[in-house]
Amino acid sequence: MHSSSMEFLATQQIVIVLIIVLVILAILLIIGIRKSYKLKKENERLDKMSENLAKEDDEYEDFTNGHMYQ
Repeated sequence: MHSSSMEFLATQQIVIVLIIVLVILAILLIIGIRKSYKLKKENERLDKMSENLAKEDDEYEDFTNGHMYQ
C-alpha cells in the first residue's frame, strides 16, 4: 500500500506541473495573438498613412528643373 500512495503522489505532482506549464503556455499564446493583432492594426494604419503621403507626392511639382545649380 505504501508504494501505491507514493505512485499516486508522484502522478499527482506530474499532473500539477503539467497543468502549470499548460497555463503558462496558454498565457504566452494569448499574449502573442494579442500582440500580432495589434501589429496588424498598426501595419494597416501605416499603410493608409503611406497611401495618403503617396497621393500628396503626386500633387507635388518639382520646380528645380529651371534652376541653374543642378
